[in-house]
Amino acid sequence: MSDVFRALEQIEAIHDQLAKGEVYRGWRSLPVAASGVVGIAAAAWQGGAPSQPWLFVGYWLAVAVVAFAVGCSEIAWHYVRHADDTERRRTRLVIGQLLPALVAGAIATVALMQLDPPAVAILPGLWAMMLGVGIFAARPYLPPACIWTALFYWSVGLLLLWGGATAGRNAGIAPWGIGLTFGVGQLLAAFTLYWTLERRQARGDSQA
Repeated sequence: MSDVFRALEQIEAIHDQLAKGEVYRGWRSLPVAASGVVGIAAAAWQGGAPSQPWLFVGYWLAVAVVAFAVGCSEIAWHYVRHADDTERRRTRLVIGQLLPALVAGAIATVALMQLDPPAVAILPGLWAMMLGVGIFAARPYLPPACIWTALFYWSVGLLLLWGGATAGRNAGIAPWGIGLTFGVGQLLAAFTLYWTLERRQARGDSQA
């Protein structure tokens, strides 16, 4: 019996290694771009920064959930309707690489708001950096050019974090700092997916 379990573990390890050698094609450029538009639209709709830190945080966490659902809509549809066991396994593996950074960002947000609500000014930078960390973690399964999207989130996150820290604890936050960062980042990711995967696939199909 132990030999059977050992063989299954070895097969699972082989599948993981093979998955790392293949680019994950679950994300599509259109839903990812749409998630960026959600962020930009949310910033435009919000207008001025709300006076209550919890309202500001709650609003943007809700926007993040909606944007995540939009960006992963193609993955969810394919997972439920068309994916085989191998594809579903790869989807869980890739999403599993991304989620810990996002969950850590949510936990850090709640902890910070409990300890010092006026420090909300540093959250946009923290969120951007956490998203960059998630993309870095999933990088073995993504097109190599996605490293530029991760670096974008890291760089802008550092600037926002520095700006929030130096602005003071009671400084307001312009929603465009979050909306534009996420919007531009997701549009960059969408362009990368289209240029490195979908465009080549379309050219291959036309030549076939």
